[in-house]
Amino acid sequence: MVQDKVALITGTSRGIGRGIATALAANGAKIVAAGTNLQATEDFVAELKAAGTEAIAVRCDVSVAAEVEQLVKTAKETFGRIDILVNNAGITRDGLLLRMKEEDWDAVLDINLKGAFLCTRAVSKLMTKQRCGRIINIVSVVGQTGNPGQANYCASKAGLMGLTRSNAQELAKRNITVNAVAPGFIATDMTDSLPEEQRQDLAARIPLARLGSVEDISHAVLFLASDHAGYITGQVIGVNGGMYM
Repeated sequence: MVQDKVALITGTSRGIGRGIATALAANGAKIVAAGTNLQATEDFVAELKAAGTEAIAVRCDVSVAAEVEQLVKTAKETFGRIDILVNNAGITRDGLLLRMKEEDWDAVLDINLKGAFLCTRAVSKLMTKQRCGRIINIVSVVGQTGNPGQANYCASKAGLMGLTRSNAQELAKRNITVNAVAPGFIATDMTDSLPEEQRQDLAARIPLARLGSVEDISHAVLFLASDHAGYITGQVIGVNGGMYM
């Protein structure tokens, strides 16, 4: 599906980002793995290489324009092009609105929204010259529904959906598609540490009665990154078990 394509994925040291990169690699993509934890990213890339994937690890804080530009430069120097960008890097700094610190608001918006803007801006310069590309933003169901205690996170993900649609309109004439995947409750290391009763309560809120898996998200990204999705752009694909319809 993505054989010999070059994929740049941010936030690859664990969780959903790691799963997305693994799925793309398993289907023949070359991987540029970016993250702030260089050791974890390098360890992951070593696993990809051991499995036969061409891959590099790059430390990058996506909220810093100079680091993003260097990331894209390194990818181009290594592989000559970038075919797929997955804006996955994200953080949370939860807190009730009346108690939320300004620095926690800024930190979440800087990584989750500004970071995607910076990466998209840098990569689209290459993609417009190539006259093709796939950009996929990882958003969240709570960007669609809201969630108490996550005003900053919900705002960042809702903003990223708007950015997705705007960029899709701007870049379509260059044969670049821009879409988003909105996960619901996904089983990760964080949810694995929750008490079983709390996990059951989460599952009870989902029509399909289970938490999603990292693979559920990876499959959606893989489809949007492939030639099969060439006529899909500006869309938010919910992978949430029916939580939001």
